[in-house]
Amino acid sequence: MFLSLQEVFKNTTALEIVQLILLIGGGSFLLLYSKLIPFRYLGHAVNILRGKYDKDTSPGDLSHYEALSSAIAATVGMGNISGVAIAIATGGPGAIFWMWVSAFVGMATKFFTCSLSIMYRGKDEAGNVKGGPMYVITEGLGKRWKPLAVFFSLAGLIGTLPAFQANQLTQTLVDVFEVNSSNEKTAKFLLGITIAIITSLVIFGGIKRIGKVAGKLVPVMVVIYLITVLTILILRFDTIPEIFSLIFTDAFSGNAVMGGALGALIVTGVKRAAFSNEAGIGTAPIMHGTAKTNEPIREGLVAMLGPAIDTLLVCTLTALAILAAGIWKNFDGNGISLTLSSFDAVLPYGLGSVILTICVLIFAFSTLFTYSFYGYSCLSFLTNTKTGKYYNYIYIITIVIASITKLDFVINLIDSGYALMAIPTVISTLILAPKVKKAANEYFKKLAVGSRQ
Repeated sequence: MFLSLQEVFKNTTALEIVQLILLIGGGSFLLLYSKLIPFRYLGHAVNILRGKYDKDTSPGDLSHYEALSSAIAATVGMGNISGVAIAIATGGPGAIFWMWVSAFVGMATKFFTCSLSIMYRGKDEAGNVKGGPMYVITEGLGKRWKPLAVFFSLAGLIGTLPAFQANQLTQTLVDVFEVNSSNEKTAKFLLGITIAIITSLVIFGGIKRIGKVAGKLVPVMVVIYLITVLTILILRFDTIPEIFSLIFTDAFSGNAVMGGALGALIVTGVKRAAFSNEAGIGTAPIMHGTAKTNEPIREGLVAMLGPAIDTLLVCTLTALAILAAGIWKNFDGNGISLTLSSFDAVLPYGLGSVILTICVLIFAFSTLFTYSFYGYSCLSFLTNTKTGKYYNYIYIITIVIASITKLDFVINLIDSGYALMAIPTVISTLILAPKVKKAANEYFKKLAVGSRQ
């Protein structure tokens, strides 16, 4: 029996439906519109990432590798560990399927948005090149569209706050060290101050320092996490077929979320994927817009790898580890506490908490280091680079406040910021998509005859 739209989307807000339409609908259009051309050049994307086409004389601040590492450092964070747990706790295993769908169409979205971030770069008052949806809008669509660019930047000031990362990092440390509930708030406050101090040592050094730190952290954290989860899956190898069966069957039932609302289940998966890989949100184009290149399509291909690494790999690893542990059904709580308990339920001698805490520290700090640049870029666009630097002070203060704030409030705040950021990002991308397709066709034709060096 077919469900009515009202039944599908019950318990789903208007803003969540708009976000779903933009990210999945817009992403699906871009996927079909591209005719899967960029997906056929994944090998070429890897060669670009390896530095084969790097030129120091090209405009920009970061190499292709540093730009992708910094963007992944921002995405591979607490959203991959805590966000996935929240998706399972609130939406059930089926939410993971919709995270996969969102990631796949998100690869096409990233290709278009990040190609545009190079194609339509702007400049600050000092003449330095800048990228991001706000510049894509003003440079690509014209000055009369500037209100849309301002809308993105204002939403970005909220969406790029480090609230979720700081909140879940402090919660991790409190859980691991089993802090007494009577002392929990004080412990979180002190931890928040410590995290803020460490973060400030990197972010006040500017984008080049952020890029260098991210380039070293990202490979280490992904490898450690991969080995840990593979160990869990080996120990629970017999549950793997059942896990995948559960993910696919639950994806279309909605039984595990909000009274059986399928729409709410889909929205849960899309929101958590968006928080994780940021495809269509507009933050990654800000980072990729700083890449040293004159070729928009090259950066689009590199950026396309982001959702694959972030969601299809790291988020899937987290989901499999949690589902393999089998404690998610009756667990009282969600977020990082569920992930910690799942790791400990499988790995002996408390190794789960130790290893996951190390991963969380690396994941969270890599995100904290990178996100500051996004907010700085938004404020700089609205004002100027001199004023934009003050965002870092707001950023540091937010870390401390978020450490002692309730998780529900933090999630709603950041999700709302992300949903609002997606509106100008996807609209401008859809309008300018023909420009990217034309440039891609020309680039791939020249590549085929070997004229690209």
